Amino acid sequence: MASRKTKKKEGGALRAQRASSNVFSNFEQTQIQEFKEAFTLMDQNRDGFIDKEDLKDTYASLGKINVKDDELDAMLKEATGPINFTMFLNLFGEKLNGTDTEETILNAFKMLDPDAKGKIHKDYIKRLLMSQADKMTAGEIDQLFQFASIDAAGNLDYKALSYIITHGEEKEE
Repeated sequence: MASRKTKKKEGGALRAQRASSNVFSNFEQTQIQEFKEAFTLMDQNRDGFIDKEDLKDTYASLGKINVKDDELDAMLKEATGPINFTMFLNLFGEKLNGTDTEETILNAFKMLDPDAKGKIHKDYIKRLLMSQADKMTAGEIDQLFQFASIDAAGNLDYKALSYIITHGEEKEE
């Protein structure tokens, strides 16, 4: 006879699977593989679920041993059920969902590039980002520029930056 905890996990896994059965379509195959590796690292006891003990062990492996139970409980409560890989992906999908599509970001940059060169001078972008709407600080912009491809003349390749913003890494050519 299965333990109560196992039955609870199985029921939650089915519920999680039904609730997010197409979550895999939200990510590219390489991203799914990276999430699987992260999940496997966090699933310390290798039972297919991330629980409070797994989180404690993960933090301990990173050198943080005094994590409070209420912090861990708050993390676990973000999920609607036990955290199997599908639920894990779903949680990341929700976190990453705040990012506009690559096409939307590209179109915004294109409005600043009337000659359609695919590049905009970094000083122009910096001036805009520090003076319009949700103003960014110089430090935040410098952080953004660390991920941007900027040529010797100071021109930012906004197509590459749009890809990095939406996919988290540069395309391998």
